[in-house]
Amino acid sequence: MRPAEVAALGDSACRIPAAPKKGEAETEWGELLLSESRPEVGSGWTDDSASYDKRGLKRRARKATRSVPIPPVLVGMLRMHRATYGTSSDGRFFRAANGGRVRSTEYTEVWKAARQKALSAEDVVTPLAEVPYSLQHASVSLWLSSGVDPAEVARRAGHSVAVPFRFYTKVIKGRQDQDNDRIARALAEQAELPE
Repeated sequence: MRPAEVAALGDSACRIPAAPKKGEAETEWGELLLSESRPEVGSGWTDDSASYDKRGLKRRARKATRSVPIPPVLVGMLRMHRATYGTSSDGRFFRAANGGRVRSTEYTEVWKAARQKALSAEDVVTPLAEVPYSLQHASVSLWLSSGVDPAEVARRAGHSVAVPFRFYTKVIKGRQDQDNDRIARALAEQAELPE
C-alpha cells in the first residue's frame, strides 16, 4: 500500500478471518478492499484547512476500489493491532495520539529508528529500505521473484501493467530458469495426453 492508502485504511476495508484456535498457526489469507487515499498536501490546498486531502485511489476513477489479498502473517498483525489499539472514531486503523492522521514526519522518524534496530551498521548507511515506500518496492520484487504473474502483481500494487516490466525487469529476468521449468512441465504434460 502507498502511505496515503495506509493513512485511510479503515476497519471496514479489512476482511480479516477469525483468529485460529489457541496454539494453532495463522493460515488464512485476508483481504483489503482499498477505496480511499489521504495524501498529505498542506492546509493551504484543502477546502477545510486540513493537512491532508481525502481522495480516491491514485490514477483510478474516484469511486474505484482495489482488492489486495493479505498473507496470514499480516492478518495476525492487523488483528493484534485492532485488539490492542482499537480504531479511530471514523474507523481508521492508524492514527495519531489525538485521533488525527499520522503525519509523514512522525512515521518517518519511527521508520528511521526501526531501520537502526533492524539493519546492521553497514546496511544503515546504505539506501536499503531508506524510506517507508521501500516496502512496496520490496513486496513487488518478492511477488515477481516468487513467480506471481506480472499483471496480478500490478493489480495488487495499484500499478499499470507496464510498471513491473519497466521498473522490475531484473526481478522478472532473474527467474528465467523457473519459467523454463514451467514451460518444460507444460510441454511434457501435453505430450502425455492421449490422442
